[in-house]
Amino acid sequence: MDFLPQDPAILVSSINMLLRDEEFDTLEALCYYFNREPEEIKAYLEQNGYTYSEEQRQMRPIGYDSNNGK
Repeated sequence: MDFLPQDPAILVSSINMLLRDEEFDTLEALCYYFNREPEEIKAYLEQNGYTYSEEQRQMRPIGYDSNNGK
């Protein structure tokens, strides 16, 4: 992957895949590799309904954890 996608759903999928497959240890390391600011990515995805879970090390839909995934 040469760059992070712009489409929110594809971006979330890409971030989660790269973190899950242990290509990167943290969201910050991933963002810096692609020359992006972590806070910029988090803010963009929050505007599109996603939040970053430090515990899960993945982007998740806003509210997903508060309603047990329902």
